[in-house]
Amino acid sequence: MDGTRIHTARPKTSAAYTSTRDRVETYFDRTATKTWERLTSDAPVSGIRATVRAGRDEMRQLIIDSLPADLRGARILDAGCGTGALAFELAARGADVVGVDISPQLIDIAQKRAPDTLARKLSFSAGDMLDPALGQFDHVVAMDSLIYYTADDIARILGGLAPRLSDKMIFTVAPRTPLLMLMWRAGKLFPHRDRSPVMIPHTPASIAAALPVGRLRDVRRVTSGFYISNALEFTA
Repeated sequence: MDGTRIHTARPKTSAAYTSTRDRVETYFDRTATKTWERLTSDAPVSGIRATVRAGRDEMRQLIIDSLPADLRGARILDAGCGTGALAFELAARGADVVGVDISPQLIDIAQKRAPDTLARKLSFSAGDMLDPALGQFDHVVAMDSLIYYTADDIARILGGLAPRLSDKMIFTVAPRTPLLMLMWRAGKLFPHRDRSPVMIPHTPASIAAALPVGRLRDVRRVTSGFYISNALEFTA
């Protein structure tokens, strides 16, 4: 596919989606930029954060392995690309990658880290993953960028991307486990302005039930210390 941008009607989103998106932007731009920059680098981190880093590395590889080995000619949206690690690996496999993140600070880091050898394969911008101006895609990946949204909003996100997706989307959610439910309840009971937006645990069935279109497949869960995430596959 070429890089032509197709302008279509903007997908409907809820007030909850907009509010959550804005909280995520504020958190990463004002509170967690330095922490996230360090976590996604090779710099030493604490034991807890090391488990998160290892879990994210495993999940990133799982997402990559869920796509074709040869991505030459494919156009991929990295929705919530963060500091760019997944985008870099997809570009190295031949894909033309559009990385978008709600946080301009993280986009700045991604642009600075982008290898010169992949410059023609990468395009980064700050904004909403649902912006129709981003165009059409063969695949969409969203690693840990939907974990703060309700099942209804995730379903709206998938429904909004479906008309511009020719193959599949691999994304992650926080699975509904006893540990994560305990953490979720603690976050709801003891809010703190510097804490990250609260993750909302889901089961694949709860998201599938809310889908207006398409099919959902459970790929696999990754558990590494304080990192617990479940990869799902959506096809329109």
